Amino acid sequence: MLEPNSTKELPPIPAKRYFTIGEVGELCTVKPHVLRYWEQEFPQLKPVKRRGNRRYYQREDVLLIRQIKSLLYEQGFTIGGARQRMNGHQEAPTGPAVESGELRQMIRELEEALALL
Repeated sequence: MLEPNSTKELPPIPAKRYFTIGEVGELCTVKPHVLRYWEQEFPQLKPVKRRGNRRYYQREDVLLIRQIKSLLYEQGFTIGGARQRMNGHQEAPTGPAVESGELRQMIRELEEALALL
């Protein structure tokens, strides 16, 4: 089975009140261990826990997971960057070049070369 590359290709969310971790994994094409990890990293993601500590996700949780997946896998955010974006602290994604300062260094070098011309 091929995994969809974007959230546009994900299956529709059924009209149910609660979803198990396995169902959410299929709806979002994310493995259950990844979902459990994201629960630790994103405070907004809080599934209901019932008997035996079993997780039950609601529709809002599924939409949130799809948003997290998009930020991480499609838009290239780090976990920390995605967390900030979800909290509204960051407007635009920052890639590795921006984070390491390489882009600023390239701009400086280009400006120096332009001044020589």
